[in-house]
Order: sequence, then structure tokens, then C-alpha cells
Amino acid sequence: MIEQDWCEGSINGNFHFQDPTHKKSMDAIPESITRDGETAIVIQWSDGKTTRWTAAKLRAACPCATCREKKRGQSKSPAMLPVLSAAEAKPLTIDSMRPVGSYAYNIGFSDGHSSGLFQFSMLHADQ
Repeated sequence: MIEQDWCEGSINGNFHFQDPTHKKSMDAIPESITRDGETAIVIQWSDGKTTRWTAAKLRAACPCATCREKKRGQSKSPAMLPVLSAAEAKPLTIDSMRPVGSYAYNIGFSDGHSSGLFQFSMLHADQ
């Protein structure tokens, strides 16, 4: 297998991606992404693995700085009941997915959130 930091194509059908954040190898890449109903996606990986993610699980796992800060603050008990916006009260869906380089997807959700970069290694991992 040939190693490259950023791979746009195939060399003899083998891909090797370097995770720029964690410096870990990632051999599997998405081959197809399909919708599963209104609120989930199924990703078929080059290593034969299939993962299914609901919009709610992806949104809860969002790695962006804002979501990480919110998660840290959740350990404190809220003084008041939370108020939901109209978008938050509706069933959460994935509105868009666009590739970022050769290592992640930027996912836009129906609640308006779209700043998370979901790395292939995270999307490939068992949930």
C-alpha cells in the first residue's frame, strides 16, 4: 500500500489517508452514502463495513467548539427549563453533507447548525 498525506484518487485500488488532527492512519473511505428514511444515513465503507447514523446521534456527537462547550456546561444542573426554538421542536434531519478535503464531511442540520467537521474516523467508528 502506498502512503500519501492527502489522496484524491486510487493507486491500484488502495487508499491510505492520514488524519491531519490525530496523525492516525485511516484506511477506509466512504464509497456511498444513502438516506435511510427522513432522519438517518447509511455509509458503506471501502473496507466493507456499513455504519448507520441518525441525525440526532450525529448532532449529539458534533465535534465543533460550540457543541463541545455546551456539553461541558451540561454537567451543571439547569436553573430553568430549557426553551426550544421552532426548528429544535421539529424532527431533526440532515439537510446537507459536503466533503472537506479527503478526511471529513461538513454536515448541515435542520436546526440550522452546520459548523461541525465529522472526520471519517469518527463516522467509521462503532457507535
